[in-house]
Amino acid sequence: MRNRKILLLLVASALAILPARAQPASDRALPKVPTPAPATDAATSIIGPNYADATEYTVNPNVPQGDVREFILYSDDSKLYPGIVRIEGDLANKRDAYGNRLPFPADQLSKPGRYERHVYVYIPKQYKPGTAAPFMVVQDGHSYINRLAPVLDNMIAAHRLPAMIIIAPDSGGSDAQGSERGLEYDTLSDRYSNWVEQELLPAVSKNYGVTFTTDPEGRATMGGSSGAICAWTMAWYHPERYHKVLSYSGTFVNQASPQDTATPRGGWEYHETLIPKTATKPIRIWMEVGEKDLHFDDPEKTWHNWPLANNRMAAVLKKKGYDYRYVFAMDAHHVDPRVVKQTLPAALEWLWRDYPKS
Repeated sequence: MRNRKILLLLVASALAILPARAQPASDRALPKVPTPAPATDAATSIIGPNYADATEYTVNPNVPQGDVREFILYSDDSKLYPGIVRIEGDLANKRDAYGNRLPFPADQLSKPGRYERHVYVYIPKQYKPGTAAPFMVVQDGHSYINRLAPVLDNMIAAHRLPAMIIIAPDSGGSDAQGSERGLEYDTLSDRYSNWVEQELLPAVSKNYGVTFTTDPEGRATMGGSSGAICAWTMAWYHPERYHKVLSYSGTFVNQASPQDTATPRGGWEYHETLIPKTATKPIRIWMEVGEKDLHFDDPEKTWHNWPLANNRMAAVLKKKGYDYRYVFAMDAHHVDPRVVKQTLPAALEWLWRDYPKS
């Protein structure tokens, strides 16, 4: 018995001093292959890894400068989004093996909570009061309004874009599952589009005396990350309202909260089931993703790999005959500002290429 104990001690000691490479590695520690770049064709291009700002960003004092206005919408006044906040704690902090938040029932992740939503509005000098203007709704407005203004000034003056109004609302706050932003942007339904139609546009019209076109060819929507899938969702559920979408690093992944049994994998369902199984809709989309975008090395089973999701979106859009352009940006990260500042003017021009310019 004594000899057996000595032998066990010797074995344990030997294992303790084995080099690290002799120890079994966990799955998380194993090398992972990043999502490869897509094949290029007439609709798909690869750019980078070096980037340069487009010349349209340079302020030109010789062209008319549009006005940028700002006002606040309060959750207390909204019938569609009265406001929630995430309940921070053990559930909110839970992650899968790859760092993704886990879905839980809405009443366990969030509770009622107030917000103030800033809304930014760009009105070009060329806008004629009383006319029904083309426009673009831009999610996470504070992130884009200052970048958009000089681009629009220059391109509208050069008759490369119509004299369109930009409505750029912020979300109701926070991010991802359990948040007001997550509820608004990542939910697959027509709720956000209805909010824009019933609450946002009327508020802009009332505040600034502008009128918006009802022609879906004159209505666009744009965003980055969850704001991008929100832009697509606005058009998908109401193509009679919007025919144009601009997407940077679209969150076409499993981030919807609360979960819906009709679309259990959230945004992943667009390229997995919804687009393939639905008749082609009259939507034009310009979309981009970064080579090193969020979770670029995660396996498919997570339903949370941004480059993989966007590659698949482009593939199903092509198969269904959509009017689209797809840009894969090398060495670029999530909504990479270098990519936005290089590509945004050309993306806008392509999106509005056949709309009348005044």
